[in-house]
Amino acid sequence: MKKKIVLVGAVALLLVVLSGCQQADVVGKTSITSFDAVLQAIPDQIAEDEMNGGWSLSAPDGTARFIWSKDYSSGTPHDVMLEVAAKPFIDAGLDVTKLPAGMVIGDKIMVGTMLGDEKLTYKGEVTPLASYEQIVNLKRENIKYHTALDHYGVDLGDGNAFEWAKDMSTNDKDIVFVLNPQMFIDAGVDPTKVEGWVFAKVKIEDKDKQPIEVDKFLKPFSIK
Repeated sequence: MKKKIVLVGAVALLLVVLSGCQQADVVGKTSITSFDAVLQAIPDQIAEDEMNGGWSLSAPDGTARFIWSKDYSSGTPHDVMLEVAAKPFIDAGLDVTKLPAGMVIGDKIMVGTMLGDEKLTYKGEVTPLASYEQIVNLKRENIKYHTALDHYGVDLGDGNAFEWAKDMSTNDKDIVFVLNPQMFIDAGVDPTKVEGWVFAKVKIEDKDKQPIEVDKFLKPFSIK
């Protein structure tokens, strides 16, 4: 009888653990289906990016790109990044010499982060979605859910991100390029004068899951 009780208890505990794991992975799994919906909605704006060893998703106006790597061992400066036109920031007062070295390349500003140095392997074809799934599977901590906007997103470090709507049918901001404005302000930018970017207070959660407001540059688009 005691053995049966112990066995039942162990099974119950296992079910709780499995249920918890499944719940914890809801954000990751749903982010894949919603990201796929974005890719399907704008196929002409998705391209292979040989220079950065990955894929790019371009803004409808061509002023920004989200780039994600096919292989973290490729040696590129970033595995996930934003590339944005520098001109609107320069016109708003940016002194490019005050930005970190390597951040300005030609007429572009690049922000991003490394995810690792692993040689990625794929079970099937290497596609934009398959490379995004690698982030979910291997670097889950970089996938976020933004409650206030009902968005999923890839954390690019230092307050920068690329976000997309969980459900484009109910959201007027289908994709959003997100920049932390502080480094630009410190380099001379008047944040209210950056053409094409919205300077706004955004509600997020701090490390203790408490709601706070932070300043962001936002470039949102409706693509549906």
